[in-house]
Amino acid sequence: MIFFLRPCEPNSPPGSTLLALPPEIDGDNASELFTLISRLTRLRVPRLEVLILDLTGTHFMDSQGVRLVNDLRRQLQPRARVRVVVAPGGVASRILQITGLRRDVPVYDNLAEALSS
Repeated sequence: MIFFLRPCEPNSPPGSTLLALPPEIDGDNASELFTLISRLTRLRVPRLEVLILDLTGTHFMDSQGVRLVNDLRRQLQPRARVRVVVAPGGVASRILQITGLRRDVPVYDNLAEALSS
């Protein structure tokens, strides 16, 4: 599984962490991703205010990917917020729209918008 932590932009808000997620999120890796991201966010406590999940490189995502985002949101509330960046018109964008998760998690079309909001 490809998974890496990418530092936020120098002018990003303090307490922000950006994670670029793998090209595929499904039943094979969603549980492991949740465990890894949970560990990383615990390391950032209490400084973590915003977790930005970059799904722009994610080309396949099933219901387990939606569950991953939602479970992270619930785990981090109320101490931190989750934001998601997707490729406009991409698979992740469509899945988040169809499932209604976009109502609960702010979704952005580019990283600059996610960092500045």
